Amino acid sequence: MAINYDKLMALKAEGQEFSYGDRETMLYALGIGFGRDPLDEKELPFVYEKNLKTVPTLATVIAWGAGAIGDSGINYAMVVHGEQRLKLHRPLPVAAKLLADSRVVGAWDKGEGKGAIIVTETDLREKGGDKLCTLTSTIFARGDGGFGGPREGAPEPHKLPDREPDMSVDAETRPDQALLYRLSGDRNPLHSDPEFAKAVGFPKPILHGLCTYGTCCRAIITGALGYDPTQITGFDVRFSAPVFPGDTVTVDIWKDKGVISFRARVKDRDAVVINNGKCTLKA
Repeated sequence: MAINYDKLMALKAEGQEFSYGDRETMLYALGIGFGRDPLDEKELPFVYEKNLKTVPTLATVIAWGAGAIGDSGINYAMVVHGEQRLKLHRPLPVAAKLLADSRVVGAWDKGEGKGAIIVTETDLREKGGDKLCTLTSTIFARGDGGFGGPREGAPEPHKLPDREPDMSVDAETRPDQALLYRLSGDRNPLHSDPEFAKAVGFPKPILHGLCTYGTCCRAIITGALGYDPTQITGFDVRFSAPVFPGDTVTVDIWKDKGVISFRARVKDRDAVVINNGKCTLKA
């Protein structure tokens, strides 16, 4: 079944209800690596309900399952997460009841045998309140090229500065990182089941891409922002290679006025795992 462009572009889901509490806020922070040292007074506020702080990338899990893509003709067995963008309209509360409105905002045809790019957008708002954030997700549907959609106009990635990084932060992951992170929503067996991972071509389970995304946010908060997550108003990345639980992710950081550019590498494998990163800061 091929993609029907008009049907795909008309897909939307409005008023989806979700909620989260301080438990989910702390669990997410633990899942991306905060709190390894329980005596670290700078990290404790991310994992302890006293003066609890929220990590901006928590936005990717508080309405897990929200989305507009359903019966669209996409071959989901061939889909990979290409990019994730986040725009914060205000800092996330530590707990909230939410409404999610999702829609497809673009689909581009790379050609027969070359795949398709599909972009969805989800607005999260507090029930009875204002909009909290907008999540934009790009998927690369490897098996769905040649459906007749537009060829040009797909979103362009952020360009990294043409100079050496201003700093690099090593962010360790644990061998059990994916087992902890998956409790925040994404229970795809690719991240937990060794037999499943081998069946789809990996030597062992891989870390969730959005866990690596959150790990990069942790590195920037701790390494460049003095542990103040409220400075972040946007967080955009392009996924480029998998991370295995236990890898150390090195986040290269470029600091400019209002923007932190970044990429993430696993030096042991000489692999760039996240590229074209852009962390927008409040004025």
